[in-house]
Amino acid sequence: MLNCGRIKYTNDLPVYAAFDEGVIAYPGKLHADVPSRLNEMMRDGLLDVGPISAFAYAQDADRYVLLPDLCIGARDEVISVVLVSNVPPALLDGAEIAVTPESATGRNLLRVLLERRYSVHAKFVESSDTAAAALSGQPALLIGDSAIDAMLTLPVENVYDLGTLWHDWTGEQTVFAVWVARREVYERDPDAVRACMHALTDAYTWARGNMPAVIALAQGIIARPAGFYENYYAKLNFTFHSAAQRGLAAYCRELLAIGAIEALPPIVPEAIGVSS
Repeated sequence: MLNCGRIKYTNDLPVYAAFDEGVIAYPGKLHADVPSRLNEMMRDGLLDVGPISAFAYAQDADRYVLLPDLCIGARDEVISVVLVSNVPPALLDGAEIAVTPESATGRNLLRVLLERRYSVHAKFVESSDTAAAALSGQPALLIGDSAIDAMLTLPVENVYDLGTLWHDWTGEQTVFAVWVARREVYERDPDAVRACMHALTDAYTWARGNMPAVIALAQGIIARPAGFYENYYAKLNFTFHSAAQRGLAAYCRELLAIGAIEALPPIVPEAIGVSS
């Protein structure tokens, strides 16, 4: 049985709710954690299959088989990856920005936007409580459920959605996480990897037909205003189709331009015998 990752934010419930509800059995052991920890566990061989940050994949693509069908991204507004700042991004040259250690893709997306779109260079300072930094007036990058809290509570003029900033600039979608298998795991047991991906795509298909159940599950984890999760999940994209692949390719080209990665990774998923 493979060791598999799962992001512990509410953003991935449309992929995993069928397992939580007991509708579909997952053929592996699931470990939920923040994105950066999942990246580390995958790199260190503690996980076999699962979602990792798009940046972690771009940085170390040779280690992994890029799997088809699923991703976590957004067509434009993403809601759960935001910069909180009292001044516009173009005025952040030389500023110290508090960043969470939980996410690599969001941090590097912000760096791309600042350096390539706005031609400013900021200093990123890791903080264990970026929400508190934001409330104190320091520019801060918030990820996941703390970003959602900021979108719902802070003045709208101080909250910059990174998915929107990226889409307005490039016209492309964002991709924050992709599903991968460690290459040696796939080469050793491709059937087990395929079984995991079949279960995940079946679970997502179930979720698309049962969104009220997914939203009830999310409300039970973190209660939000009525209608929030309906809007949130409608904005996210979980399908690794050609538009998402094009967005990921654009992101990787910008990472290469700022020197964050050494080479462009493969973007088209490998043919492993699973199709959507």
